[in-house]
Amino acid sequence: MKKNPVKAALRAGQPQVGTWLSLGDITATRLLARVGFPWLTVDLEHSPIDWNQAATLFAVIADAGCVPLARVPEGRHDHIKRVLDAGAHGIIAPMVNTVEQAKAIIAAAKYPPAGNRSVGGTTHALNFDASAGDYYKYANDEILVILQTESPEGVDNADEIYALDGVDAIFVGPNDLRAQMRTPDGTDPTVEEFEAMLARIVTAGKKAGTPVGLHVQTVDDVNQRVEEGWQFLAVGSDLKMMITQAQELVADLNPSEEVEDLARY
Repeated sequence: MKKNPVKAALRAGQPQVGTWLSLGDITATRLLARVGFPWLTVDLEHSPIDWNQAATLFAVIADAGCVPLARVPEGRHDHIKRVLDAGAHGIIAPMVNTVEQAKAIIAAAKYPPAGNRSVGGTTHALNFDASAGDYYKYANDEILVILQTESPEGVDNADEIYALDGVDAIFVGPNDLRAQMRTPDGTDPTVEEFEAMLARIVTAGKKAGTPVGLHVQTVDDVNQRVEEGWQFLAVGSDLKMMITQAQELVADLNPSEEVEDLARY
């Protein structure tokens, strides 16, 4: 059975920089899986990608030698089971605010006795180049479990959540964290307040020995955050890359016209 190189690298303290897939396009995914990203995440939370599309994307990513991950719509047992049975090599669960939520997510991603994932499926083993028997035997060792911290409540509980057995990494969606930090009158946090919250996450990760990650937009952002101690970095997305490049071309063709930013991530 194939090893999960991203999981091994994170354990060794090596930063891993990948990107997000929102388009659901097979050809684009096949190409992106071959450009050198160690991992690609299929976003099932904020995109119209359906389960059948996702299974195909996991397959073409794995066949290219890249690690397919899935951000599930919610950290529910059925969502986690379904993407893992469809061949994802790991899950990213959004909006994890409490220890109880975190424990349930970890259990859903692990076969007994470590968890309560049910036995079944076929494409999971195919994507690991394994027999079904070997997959069931070794999956707990190779599946990545990544929890998202996206609220002040999640940060308040970070020390306990990050220290749980079975948490492989933490990931921050900055848009949601900023939104959750708004005051009752709708005022956004200042840059200083937001950076202080991020610093608390890095500190909690170091204390627990758990890698933390963040969604960023540029290589300069990646380098800055790695210096700060972040290890699991997503840079842009397939959608953002396409729109940004197209908008730059249009802006060059029509320098007097203002181009609206159509894709934040």
